[in-house]
Amino acid sequence: MNYIAFNGGAARKLAAQFLTLAEKQGASGPLMIGDRVMGISSLSAGEMTQARAHLDRAMAIYDPTKHRQLATRFGQDNRVSVLSYRSWALWFLGHPQAAVADSDRALKDAREIGQAATLMYALTHASLTHTFCGNYAIAKAITDELVALASEKGTVFWKAQGMLLQGQLSALTGKASSAIETGSAGMAAYRSTGSTVWVSLHLASLARAYADLGKFDDARRSIMKATGATETTMERWWEAEVHRTADEIALRAPEPDTPRAQAYFERSLAVARAQHAKSWELRAAMSMARLWRDQGKPQQARKLLAPVYGWFTEGFDTLDLKEAKALLGQLHD
Repeated sequence: MNYIAFNGGAARKLAAQFLTLAEKQGASGPLMIGDRVMGISSLSAGEMTQARAHLDRAMAIYDPTKHRQLATRFGQDNRVSVLSYRSWALWFLGHPQAAVADSDRALKDAREIGQAATLMYALTHASLTHTFCGNYAIAKAITDELVALASEKGTVFWKAQGMLLQGQLSALTGKASSAIETGSAGMAAYRSTGSTVWVSLHLASLARAYADLGKFDDARRSIMKATGATETTMERWWEAEVHRTADEIALRAPEPDTPRAQAYFERSLAVARAQHAKSWELRAAMSMARLWRDQGKPQQARKLLAPVYGWFTEGFDTLDLKEAKALLGQLHD
């Protein structure tokens, strides 16, 4: 409950207590679950490297002959859950190709298991992985499948998740009116279940859509709610992106607030670096580089962006990395 109605401090404390008890007991099932919940709670707190270590251990422990039956007790298969969240961890840490591989494995396993709850879980997380990577057509197909299955099964929670994800994709693909309509309806349905986890990400998406329509008062309200939710709940995994979105809204307003935008950019970069979240750092660096380019400071922009882009070793066909390469090509004295 402390995860869905998100309370980061309580969720982390309970996860640590569970893992401590599991280590004392020594049985593989509790150990696997302990590392899974510690991995998820660490990830949500922005502790990306630690999260991946826990999720790696959970994967190493999982034995389908012993543990697949636990899906009926916990609502979804544990391996699918671990793969889904490790996919996010890998993307945050700057490994988009590996992230998609884990996401695809999670979906494959979920389809083989044949449990609707596990499949809806995998579809939800896979949609976000592909959205992060800029694979919008794939993400849309996955999300549409999620909404259809959730409607068939009559589950408000997963349908609301699907609608929020549809809204986010609409916002990212230039369909702002649809993003607001679908996203707002999804948000109302989601909140009706008592859920708050991931809300800050979806509020940032709504803010982007409002800004696209020139509704900057609504955009500011949404982004302030998103930043407020991050601080209140300690849900940190998209904190850098929320600040980056706030910065872009500040720049696009009828009277651009450049000092505020620069402060948001700097906050986004600082958060991403502290979390070792190279993919968020790349986005923040691109946004800052564009600002400096437009201010006539291309050398400074290139000095910021080039080492971040140069860190990556895979995923060069993903949207962010292609955009970063193109931007570097524009940054000449």
